[in-house]
Amino acid sequence: MNPYRVIINADDFGASAEVNEAIIRAHQDGVLTSCSLMVTGAAFEQAVQLAKENPKLGVGIHLVTVVGRSALPQAEIPTLVDAQGNFSNNPNTAGMKYFFSLRARRELRKELAAQFERFHQTGLPLSHIDGHLHLHIHPVIFKTALELGAKYGAKRMRVPMEELHLALQFDGRFKLRKGIHRLMFGALGLYMKRHLKKHDFVFAERVYGNLQSGAMNDKYFLHALEHLHAATNEIYFHPALYATGRVLNAEEKQLMIEFEALINQQVQERAQDARFQLINYFGLDTLV
Repeated sequence: MNPYRVIINADDFGASAEVNEAIIRAHQDGVLTSCSLMVTGAAFEQAVQLAKENPKLGVGIHLVTVVGRSALPQAEIPTLVDAQGNFSNNPNTAGMKYFFSLRARRELRKELAAQFERFHQTGLPLSHIDGHLHLHIHPVIFKTALELGAKYGAKRMRVPMEELHLALQFDGRFKLRKGIHRLMFGALGLYMKRHLKKHDFVFAERVYGNLQSGAMNDKYFLHALEHLHAATNEIYFHPALYATGRVLNAEEKQLMIEFEALINQQVQERAQDARFQLINYFGLDTLV
């Protein structure tokens, strides 16, 4: 039996020095194989330098279209961002605008092109495409990402589809919310897969983390590994590493928990099992 191929990804590379440090530590001392770079992040330049010092770490683009800053100035995309270049913090209202406003669509295409070009200018190999808060599944953003991915040679994309029963088996709370998420992401995921195949893109068959968002830990990591059944999989995290003695808020504590899961000894031992092959998104190319 062929081993399950597993991408272990960290989102938000470049968001802060704390996130950058956690990602590099988890790659060097843990099981992390891949990350997604925010080219508009506050610590973008540091992230690029760290990536170049760690060439085995796959680096994709984490498209920012909500809850973050833009690559272009507000004067060029006034429909999308405020005077400080910040996108809306509400994914629902942003998504409606991107769908119904022709002006917003034109500006969005310019912004996404600028983000891809900023990544290209780093000289880093572009391993894959995904989006902040998964907004790359939005049909308008997805279509543009598909075109730009082909242009920049990254025909690999995250399709966030996972099994509801597996998530509920681990944590039975929030059944309604998880069910709604599964229906929405399932429908859009099928749409994405159909068009990705048509354009010769590749993707992991299953992606784990969305239905456990904000509560990822080593126990869930082990649970997901134990119940893999697809040939190709991604498990993604949002790690950060803070200085000892710093008083952390609830979100920061969770980011630390996710970092600790990536370097957990039991996780590392389980991941070394012959049933698993840890790869990054470039490893999917051999399936084409």
